Amino acid sequence: MKASNRLWEQRLEGHLPEQLAQEISTFETEIELRRQGKVDERIFAETRLRRGAYGQRYDNGQRHDGSQTRQLAYDTSKNTKGPNTVWDAPGMMRIKIPYGGMTPEQMEVMAELAEEYSDNIAHVTTRQDFQLHFIHLEDTPTLMRRLAAVGITTREACGNSVRNVTGCPYSGVCPDEAFDVTPYADALTQFLLGHPDVQNFGRKFKPSFSGCTQHACGLAAMHDMGMIAATREVDGQVERGFKIVVGGGLGAVPHQAKVFAEFLPVEELLPIAQAMSRVFARHGEKKNRSKARIKFLIKTWGIDKFKETVLKERQKLPNDPRWTEYLNSVDDGKETPLNPPGELPPINGSERLARWLKTNIRAQRQAGYVTATVALPLGDMTSDQLRSLADIARQFTNGTIRTTVEQNIVIRWVSKKDIPALFDALDKAGLGEPGASNILDIVACPGTDTCKLGISSSRGLAAELRSRLAGKCFELDEAIQGLHVKISGCFNSCGQHHISDIGFYGVSRNIQSFQVPHFQVVLGGQWEENAGSYGLPIVAIPSKRIPDALDRIIDHYMKLREKGESFQLFINRVGKAQIRQLLDDLKTMPDHDAEPSFYADWADPREYSTGDIGKGECAGEVVSAFEFAMTDAERMVFDAQTVLDSGEAQKAGTESYSAMLKAAKAIVMIEYDDITDDPDEIIEEFQERYFDTKVFFDPFAGGKFANYLFAAHDSAGTPFTEESARHLIEEAHLFIEAVHSCYNRIRSKSAS
Repeated sequence: MKASNRLWEQRLEGHLPEQLAQEISTFETEIELRRQGKVDERIFAETRLRRGAYGQRYDNGQRHDGSQTRQLAYDTSKNTKGPNTVWDAPGMMRIKIPYGGMTPEQMEVMAELAEEYSDNIAHVTTRQDFQLHFIHLEDTPTLMRRLAAVGITTREACGNSVRNVTGCPYSGVCPDEAFDVTPYADALTQFLLGHPDVQNFGRKFKPSFSGCTQHACGLAAMHDMGMIAATREVDGQVERGFKIVVGGGLGAVPHQAKVFAEFLPVEELLPIAQAMSRVFARHGEKKNRSKARIKFLIKTWGIDKFKETVLKERQKLPNDPRWTEYLNSVDDGKETPLNPPGELPPINGSERLARWLKTNIRAQRQAGYVTATVALPLGDMTSDQLRSLADIARQFTNGTIRTTVEQNIVIRWVSKKDIPALFDALDKAGLGEPGASNILDIVACPGTDTCKLGISSSRGLAAELRSRLAGKCFELDEAIQGLHVKISGCFNSCGQHHISDIGFYGVSRNIQSFQVPHFQVVLGGQWEENAGSYGLPIVAIPSKRIPDALDRIIDHYMKLREKGESFQLFINRVGKAQIRQLLDDLKTMPDHDAEPSFYADWADPREYSTGDIGKGECAGEVVSAFEFAMTDAERMVFDAQTVLDSGEAQKAGTESYSAMLKAAKAIVMIEYDDITDDPDEIIEEFQERYFDTKVFFDPFAGGKFANYLFAAHDSAGTPFTEESARHLIEEAHLFIEAVHSCYNRIRSKSAS
């Protein structure tokens, strides 16, 4: 044990709640039993996930700036169990920060842990958590104890559990909110944490709180259970409650949440959440993980049956005093300022301060105070920056800090008169970046840096785009400055590409017998109104051409936009077909020998693939036929999107299904070129040759994308709604990408 660990063990003795201390000790024992081979890995995996301990990718030592610092924490002496085990390499620790609320003391502990156990970097996520990477599994109990000593838990941060309860970081200070949702978010966090009714889910369950309907700070519409603050007057008294929405989610196929209740009194918040959890645990899918989120249960049942079942379950629940006890003190924990209110003093012509004021300051409902945003490029902070921020929060406020869903941190209750001094202090700590919540503030998931599912380098692309925008951002039109850009390394939308003005997600393509990193361009999403609508992909572009694609899109917007026209309205007016045509020539790639850098990903000098995978004449004919058919399938699914935009749901759904059949036939033809266009024959041959043999299965999708095809075939002829057609378009995109991936694997094996 490290000397610092022994010191902390002594400091923690007697300071942890008995139950929590016992849980961590139990986990420590489970780690040792797994080391001895006495616990099945499948069971242990879910155990460690529920304690916040993830495995991570570590083949790519490159960070987004091209340095190797993320590998420095790797200690090969700890590899005692051979290859392909959790002992081989460090993993990731996810740390729950309910509604983003932190104290300076908690930030200092985070800094110490990042410095001692990680790579000196703490990462803020899109759900207000912190993540530390390159953490050795055997060290996790010590981290848990040290975090618990300052009131932080990692319990149920991952796994099939209730994840972090997110909440608007401006709750309590926002001029537009109905009321402060903080105490209600806190109550739900404490009530559901470790609750026996939430231990048997088939997948994760994500709640969120928003104080208003119009902003995006809580993103209620994309959560499993979203609470939006509302009030009503009853007998002359103002009554608090929530509009409850359920079944939202991004992921591979995003779903908009459905309204469960237009107004639920606050007294019913916890019992309804408990009843909903019991229904999800009992009736949610358990075997097929790709259909195990609550959104699929609601899709199958319909919102009316789901609501009826939950309300019946609510009536069966035995009374729990915790449901309402907290309501007696919801207004007791109000934050207070450190310094008296004031007015902004002259800024003396400082351009940097002026830019920061424009994007990083938000007025509070309390006169004389503002909330300041600390913009974190890619959500990263060093240990020294964490310590500096803790000191700054103490100097200017009563330690009122919160993380945000845009991977930033806000400091609340800053007196206006202190703004210049606050900026100076932040700037000295390297935390004075302007551009919060504008086009410069690009959100990206970990991607290929550390995620096992990453296909393309989302962080590398984000860093490149940010670098190119940094010098010109504040010279751009206001409409461009206000755009949201979000990037995911794969289709799973951890970077929230579906709800951005301009989104990108990673895919790959086979070009000139090389695998090449690409990104799908996603348009039509809406960030405001709690993630009001989702975008759809329009075209896959080589990764190294994405900066050019972004430039063309924003230039086109500026040239053709009407007065006051938002980007979303502009896309709806001009149509996605026009934007796709604008980008069409960017799909082409230079010859590998002429421009080898195009065949590597951002921030990674290695070639993206293993190189030439065979150029035989017969294979060349197959490649030509396959690529021709796949291009046709991609065109068809794009056409489906354009007809859906024009209101033709039936035609859109039918065309999406046809696109899936086209892609399935394309890969079947590699083995059986006499196949006809009969849908039943295509499905039969695809299932026999690729599904039953598991050739189509890949490490992160399994057979679920094939199941999209089978489900579409089984329901052929069923009328489409706008929603079902939209879902099938998403599923068709994913199936087509899976066919590309399967083809690449087949080609790679044939060359080895």
